[in-house]
Amino acid sequence: MNSPVCHLMQAGRLDRFFIDGEWIAPVGTARAAVVSPSTEDTLCEVPLGDALDVERAVQAARKAFVRWSATSPQERAVLLDRVHALILERAELFATALTMEMGAPISYARAAHVPLAAEHIRVARDNLANYPFRVQRGTTAVVREPIGVCALITPWNWPIYQITAKVGPALAAGCTVVLKPSELSPLSALLFAEVIADAGVPAGVFNLVSGTGAEVGTSLASHPEVDMVSITGSTRAGVLVAQAAAPSVKRVAQELGGKSPNIVLPDTDLQRAVSPGVAAAFRNMGQSCSAPTRLIVPRSVLDAVNELAVAATEQMIVGDPFAEATTHGPLANRMQFGRVQQMIEAGIGEGAKLIAGGPGRPAGFSKGFYARPTVFSDVRTDMTIAQQEIFGPVLAILPYDTVEEAITIANDTVYGLGAHVQGTDKALVRAVAARVRSGQVHLNYPAWDPQAPFGGYKQSGNGREYGIEGMEEYMEVKSILGYYD
Repeated sequence: MNSPVCHLMQAGRLDRFFIDGEWIAPVGTARAAVVSPSTEDTLCEVPLGDALDVERAVQAARKAFVRWSATSPQERAVLLDRVHALILERAELFATALTMEMGAPISYARAAHVPLAAEHIRVARDNLANYPFRVQRGTTAVVREPIGVCALITPWNWPIYQITAKVGPALAAGCTVVLKPSELSPLSALLFAEVIADAGVPAGVFNLVSGTGAEVGTSLASHPEVDMVSITGSTRAGVLVAQAAAPSVKRVAQELGGKSPNIVLPDTDLQRAVSPGVAAAFRNMGQSCSAPTRLIVPRSVLDAVNELAVAATEQMIVGDPFAEATTHGPLANRMQFGRVQQMIEAGIGEGAKLIAGGPGRPAGFSKGFYARPTVFSDVRTDMTIAQQEIFGPVLAILPYDTVEEAITIANDTVYGLGAHVQGTDKALVRAVAARVRSGQVHLNYPAWDPQAPFGGYKQSGNGREYGIEGMEEYMEVKSILGYYD
C-alpha cells in the first residue's frame, strides 16, 4: 500500500501549509494528531494555523486575484482540466488517504469519494466553457464577475468531495481561494494541494491553511479582505461563521445540517423502496448531511417495512475499512462515535422500538470507532432521534395514516436539505415533492446528478453548490446601462 502519510512526509508536505505557490512552515507551533478511526492509533501530526498564517494566505490570494480574475474562461478551463486529470491519475492515493483518515471503506472511497470529487472539477470546467458572463438586456449589459477572495471551510465526512465542490466553481468563476480543511481529515487536502501545484495553477490562486474553526475559521470569516466565505459543516458552525463575517458584510454561503425525510407513499413497492432507503441512510456510515434518516411509511405496512429494514442491515458488513468485503467502516472520529452512542441511548430512553443494532460496538470489536447499524421503529416526530441530526448509522421509521400527515411529518424539522419520495403514481410523487420544504428532492432513488443545485431551506443553510448555480455563488452581478454592441 502506498501510504499517503509516507508520501507526504517524504515530500516535506506534512508539516507545511501551501501559500502563494510554496510549501511553507506555519508561524505557530500548535499541532493536532490525525487518528486512525479503525485502530485509534495516531497516524501523524499536522500543524494548526493561526491568524498570522491566515494573513499570509489572504494577502497571497488578494495579490493573485488581480491577474487570475482577468484570465479568459478558456485559460481557466485548461487548468481545471489538468486538475481533473491529476485527481483521476492519483485516485488510489486519494482513496487510501480517505480510508486512513476518516474510515471510508476502500471500495467506497474508490467507487464514490474520489470519482465524484473529480466530477465536481469536470462539471466546473464544462460549465465554464459555455457560460455567458455577459448578457444583453435591451440597452443594458448584465455582467457576472468573480466576487474576489473566497475562504472555503470544508468538513471531515466527505473531505476531498467537499473540497472540489467549492474549489472547482470558485476557480472557474475567476476567484482566488484560501482553503481550511478539517484538521481531523487533512491528508486528502494536502494531496489536493499537490495536484493544484502540479497542474500549474498560478501562485496565490489556491492557498491552504489547516487549523481549527475557532482559530483559522474565525480569522478567515472576519478578515476584511476576504470577500466571501463558503462553509460546509454543522448548523452551529455555520452560525458562528456568519456572526464573524457580519461586521464586514461579506457573502456567506452555508451548507449545514439535515434531517432528511424519505416518504414511502401507499402505492409503493416496498421491496424496491425499503432496502435502498436503508442503504441511502447508512451510506458513508450515515455521515452525510443529506442522508434520509427518517423513513416515513404507511402505518398499515409498518410490520412489513420493519422486516425489510432489519434484513437490509443484516446484509451490511461492518469491519476493517481496508478489507474488500467491508461495506461500512468505523465512524470518522471519537467525538462522532460518542455522539452516535448518546443518540441511540436517547432513542431507547424515549420509548422508540429498537429493531436492529443498538448501543456499543459490533461483536468482535474492542477498539476503533465502530458502531452498529441501528434502526428504530414506531418513532414519533417529537422524539429526539426524529428531530436532531445524528450523523451516524441510525434510522428512524415513522408511521403515518394519511399522505397529508406524511407531508406534515416530513416538514416537521428545523432542517430542509434533502428529501426522498417513493411511489408509482408519478403525479402524486411530484405533487408531494412540491410540498416538501427542502433544497433537493429525490424521486424513486435517481442517479446522482452533479449538475443538480444542492443546498438547504431553513437551518440547513443558504446558497447553492453544484452545477451552474454553484458557480454563480462565487460571482457578483453588475449592470452596465447604455451598453450598445
